[in-house]
Amino acid sequence: MDLEEFLSLRISLVRGYRVYRVSDAIQPPRELGEIIELSLSPGPADVEMLFEKKPRGGVLVSETTPPMGPSAPLKRVNISSIRPLEKVVEKAYNDRDLTAREAVFMLYSGGVEVHRISRILSVGAIGKKRKLVPTRWAITAVDKIVSDRLLEQVKRYSIIDRYMLYKRKVDRNLFISILAPHAWAFEWGEAWYPGSTWNMWGSEPWVEIDYEGYGGRDSYPGIGGCYYASRLASLEALNSMRRQAAVISWREIYEGFNLPVGVWFVRENMRAMYRSEPEIFDRLEDVLKRVAELLRTPIRSFLERSGVFRILRNKRITSYTG
Repeated sequence: MDLEEFLSLRISLVRGYRVYRVSDAIQPPRELGEIIELSLSPGPADVEMLFEKKPRGGVLVSETTPPMGPSAPLKRVNISSIRPLEKVVEKAYNDRDLTAREAVFMLYSGGVEVHRISRILSVGAIGKKRKLVPTRWAITAVDKIVSDRLLEQVKRYSIIDRYMLYKRKVDRNLFISILAPHAWAFEWGEAWYPGSTWNMWGSEPWVEIDYEGYGGRDSYPGIGGCYYASRLASLEALNSMRRQAAVISWREIYEGFNLPVGVWFVRENMRAMYRSEPEIFDRLEDVLKRVAELLRTPIRSFLERSGVFRILRNKRITSYTG
């Protein structure tokens, strides 16, 4: 399914909503229980919804979640048929001694996709202290929890010995990742061109970068949830290689890409990018020269904001001076 088809499908869906207390997840009322059951389901279900009034409203967009169509207050929901749960999902749901973090990683290790884990976390179906969580928070929380656990493993691996360059161009976006022979560090940078979602009326590309060193971050990245979505994809790639590296990940968003589609777009395209064959380089100068050829943005606009580039540059200076 291409992006336009996906967006058309999302926007055409009618949603029901109802207001609950955060704590209602502990002892869910009937309708919330049905919603939880749907969220746990491994696939489509036959559902009947009765609305209190006619659905209305335009398209709801967010930088974290995919676009959503018209909605209406939900009066009643009935599930006609639903697929049985996998054992790992059933265990995570029934085990109230597991923390939410433990349950999230158990589900991930059991093969449950992160978008589904986010849905399960959002409806308060896992953890000791169960509560309803806003969808955008749940998405970022799952990306962070899983990537934090993967990072523990990656830090035990040996460091790569050459530079690896991955690239992917798709739907008016360019994704680039440099894996560098250095202990773990990570950055995510974006260049939004005039006429794109977050720079509709600008006159030049707007560049923003957040990064972390070996010890991680102690604050939420200002660049938003895409940081953790791309971090997860990068750590999955390193974990599959059983190697450690410093990671520079940049994205250019071109004119015409003007509807927020959610962080899943970053996560899934980064995953696809890492499944491609990388270009290999022996020197930092050579890989940066190649990246400069791929970017529309002058590479200095990224490098002057790049925390990981400073780390790599300082390493080179230290190696020359002893």
